[in-house]
This record gives sequence, structure tokens and C-alpha cells, in this order.
Amino acid sequence: MTFATIHKLSVELKKVNLGIFFIFRLLSSVSATLQHCTAEHQLNLIDLIRKHNLDDYGYIKMINFIRSTNCDASGLMGLPDGSLPWDSEAFLRPVLQDDPLLQTGTHTCYSGPSHDALLQRTQAAEERAQRSEEALARAMEDLHKLKLLAQGLVLNAEPGRSGNLSAVAELREDEDEAYFDSYGHYGIHEEMLKDKVRTESYRDFMYRNPEVFRDKVVLDVGCGTGILSMFAAKAGAKKVIAVDQSEIIYQAMDIVRSNQLEDKITLIKGRIEDINLPVEKVDIIISEWMGYFLLFESMLDSVLYARDLYLADGGSVYPDLCNISLAAAGDMQRHQERIAFWDNVYGFNMACMKKAVVPEAVVEVVKAETLISEPTVIQVNTSPEIFSLLQCSAIVGYFDIFFDKGCGNKVMFSTGPQVMKTHWKQTVFLLEKPLSVQAGEELQGKITVRKNKKDPRSLLVTFDLRDRKQTYSLQ
Repeated sequence: MTFATIHKLSVELKKVNLGIFFIFRLLSSVSATLQHCTAEHQLNLIDLIRKHNLDDYGYIKMINFIRSTNCDASGLMGLPDGSLPWDSEAFLRPVLQDDPLLQTGTHTCYSGPSHDALLQRTQAAEERAQRSEEALARAMEDLHKLKLLAQGLVLNAEPGRSGNLSAVAELREDEDEAYFDSYGHYGIHEEMLKDKVRTESYRDFMYRNPEVFRDKVVLDVGCGTGILSMFAAKAGAKKVIAVDQSEIIYQAMDIVRSNQLEDKITLIKGRIEDINLPVEKVDIIISEWMGYFLLFESMLDSVLYARDLYLADGGSVYPDLCNISLAAAGDMQRHQERIAFWDNVYGFNMACMKKAVVPEAVVEVVKAETLISEPTVIQVNTSPEIFSLLQCSAIVGYFDIFFDKGCGNKVMFSTGPQVMKTHWKQTVFLLEKPLSVQAGEELQGKITVRKNKKDPRSLLVTFDLRDRKQTYSLQ
């Protein structure tokens, strides 16, 4: 389409009063739109924003107001100070999906001294958006690789053998690359930091027990953004050594410098199994190593490796106590959606799919009202567990964490369905066929948890309930 054609169409649009921003649909960029508004409609957006001192939300509402009403330029420029026609919160909803005029940044982008500055900032914003899209695509590719790796390995374990405690340490760096790549992206760290139960429990433990950290040397295994290291430094630690293999360590370095803690916190990139610390021993090891169903990812192996190699006599590892609890759930609607669904799929019998669906443990938020038994804490190497059930469609697993040793103010948190949800959610082991039992009846069961010898960061969980035995993969 030529410029003459666009200009002619612009004139026609003005005749039918479709609004000055409708022409944007035909222009190639934000810059062209701004130039068109100034040249053809005598509307200078910079002057309008400055006149009414619009903040971010005011700017967004103005753009959406213009797009959704039959206003003209003269009416906009002649608006008096005070109440504005776009003050309604309804104008926060975009009229156009992915509206480029709403992606150029906040109103501060338009407070520059000239129209050229506005155009430069607009172009920079478009470049940032492009880089963000590319980074997201790389992140999705890495996560896809991680899923494929787990799917290819988890179900190939020898059923009679338990994983080796040091299996993670024996992995080559290239074999573990997908795992650490997944922690190199910002989204997962944002989710963990926003998990108040998790993050505030670590903070409260350290801030409420400064005597534990005063003048101590602390090792943070898998430091991520460095939040635990900074808590430790603020709690009085003399020196903190923070270790992480993922690319997030470089952001952690910037974060530590931004908070003027570089004199106390030393960050090292690498696996704890592969590096040498700048000290011979440490007094305390802190780590947020817990995965789904507590043990998924096997990061506990790395913490134990660090403990055996670096922890001084009389030193402490935090958290220092944990448990796994199981409870029975009677959510027949969820069972119908996930399992019984395959019995009749648009008139076809697909029940054979259950053999693939059932063994996949599900990580999700469980409604507390669907629990039909009191939780039972797993006891290691004891007689079979007892579950008090009514009608059982699934076994639900979760864990509790305790900061206890030497603490005058003890802290704990739970990841169960009865309390505030965490990013760990709960782990659901759906039964292929629900177990019907009478109220008060007891069902004896046994659980076995083991690693996969080829992928020690994944888990295989086997339940023996009555005469049924089912192994689940957690990947």
C-alpha cells in the first residue's frame, strides 16, 4: 500500500469520524503512528501527556479511550484540567490485543525533551520486546529438553535396586546440564521468592536466631538469587560462601553488589561437587534443597556431600529436620477427569491409556476438603503404614520442614493442603480403581521411594495397598 493510498484512506476515515487512532492498523510502526498524529491531526501526544500530567495508568486509559470512542484531535487538545473522560477503570482493558502503543513503556518514556527522544525510546522498547521473546523461546526449549531427558530415563530403572546416595555427584557436568539450565531462567526464581511460606520461614529462622549466625562462616548450597545468603549476612554471619551452577549466579552477583554485601558474600559458579571452597571448613550450611515430594531433584545429595566435606565439627545444617506425610483423598470428580475418562472417549474405549496415565504422579494443589483421613508421617524401615480411610481415590503426599537445632525461636512450615499453599503444592498418586472401605476401617500399606539409577534427580514411588502394587514416576 502506497503512502498516497494511506493518506487517502486517512481522509475517508476522518469523514466518517472513526477516531484518529484507527489509522494505526494500517501503519508499520509506533513511530509512524506518532508522526501521523502530529502531521495529520495536529495531536502531539507528548504535549497531551504533559498537560494532564498522566501517570502510567492514565496513559494506558487515554490510549484505550481514543481507540474505543469517536473522539477527534481538537476535542482531546481542548480538554480542560480536572476530570478526564478516560478516568474510568474500564479503559484499562486494551481495545487492541498486543497494542504496540501500550508496549512502549510507561508514560516516563514520553517525558523526554523532544519528539526524537520519544522515537528513540520507542525503538529501544521494541528491541527489548524482541530480546524478551527470544529469551522466552530459549527457556521453553531448555525445559522441553529437560522433560524429554526425564521421560527417556525414569521408567528404565531396575525395580529391585535403590538409587545410590552419591549418584548426583557422579554425574558429569554435561549429563546434568538440563537440570541447571532450568534454574537459569528468571521465572522459576520469581515463583520461589514469591512463595511467602518458603521464603519468610527461612528469613524468620535467621533473623529470629542471630546467635546461631553471629561471626559464623556460612555455606549456601544452590544459592539462586542469593536471598538466603543475604539473610545470613544480615543475621550476623562473618562470611557467606554462595554456590550455584546455573546462570542465575551472575544476577546474584549484581544483587549482592546492589545491596552492598560484597564484603561478606562470596559467590562461586559451579557444582559443589566440582569446586574448591576458599575456606577449609564452614560452621553452617544452609540450602533450600527440597523438591516435589521432598526428595525430587535429589539436591539433598549435594547438601550431604558439602556436609561431609566442609562442615566443621559441631557445625549445623539447616533446615535440620523434615518429614513426609501421606493422607488419603476421596476426590471422585478428579478421578473421573484423569482416570475413568479413558473408559469412554467420544464413544471409544481407550482404557489401555490408563497404564500410561496412572504411573505419572501429579503435582497440584489439593483441596483440603477432599482428604478423608488424618495424615500419617512416613516412618523409615518400619512396619507398614496405617491409613484410616473412607473411600480412597488417591494418596496425597506432602512434607514439613523444621529449623530446630540450637534455635531459641524455632521455625517450621508445612506444604500440606490444610495450610497456605506453596510452590511445592502436593503430590497426588491416583489409584487406577478407587478403594471402597467402611468408615473407621484401616487399610495397611507400604511405600518405597527410590531414585532412578540413570536419572538420580527423578523418583520412583511404589505403593503396596491391600493386594495392589503400583509404581509411580515423579519427573
